[in-house]
Amino acid sequence: MKLYSYFRSSAAFRVRIALRLKGLDYDTLPINLLKAEQKSADYLALNPQGLVPALELEPGTVLGQSVALLEWLEECHPQPHLLPLDPLERARVRSVVNSITCDVHPLCNIAVTNYLQTRYEADKDDILDWYTTWMHRGFAAIEPVLAANNRPCAFGDEPGMADVCLVPQVYNARRFDIDLAPFPHLTRVVDHCRTLPEFEAAAPENQPDSTLQVN
Repeated sequence: MKLYSYFRSSAAFRVRIALRLKGLDYDTLPINLLKAEQKSADYLALNPQGLVPALELEPGTVLGQSVALLEWLEECHPQPHLLPLDPLERARVRSVVNSITCDVHPLCNIAVTNYLQTRYEADKDDILDWYTTWMHRGFAAIEPVLAANNRPCAFGDEPGMADVCLVPQVYNARRFDIDLAPFPHLTRVVDHCRTLPEFEAAAPENQPDSTLQVN
């Protein structure tokens, strides 16, 4: 498999973690978002959505959208499980996944940042306020769930799909110095996951394109 990825992409980070947890081999093909390589003709021919990640299963078979990829991996490579077997528990995990991937991440990515800067001349303080507002709102909904679970990972002793999505979002929060003091259980879970080798191997600083640019 070939993963089209950008080292700081939260969505690509999710899929890298899942691939590592599933023990699957893949090749990384870097796509530099800052150079708009995702909008190049060659990449659009491969993935018309013009986003990362994309996973090429075989020539001519490409999947996009990180959550769709996570679900595909879970269905086709079910061990180890990233979702519980019980339908109600699966729904609870997906609720946290959607809080991150639907409510927080779409408002806190490079496309939105570029739009705010271009359309409204937003400066760094404006962007920080924007990120803080939406990350705090999303994290505030997740914190009591993790507090009630009170387990090393979001929903148990082993990492699952919620952790796969939560770790990259907190990585971004810390990158932008978002105050995470109100979320001790969230940061506890993330810090535990970051000690696991699969999460460390998938981390942005350990990707082949991480040394190509620093901004």
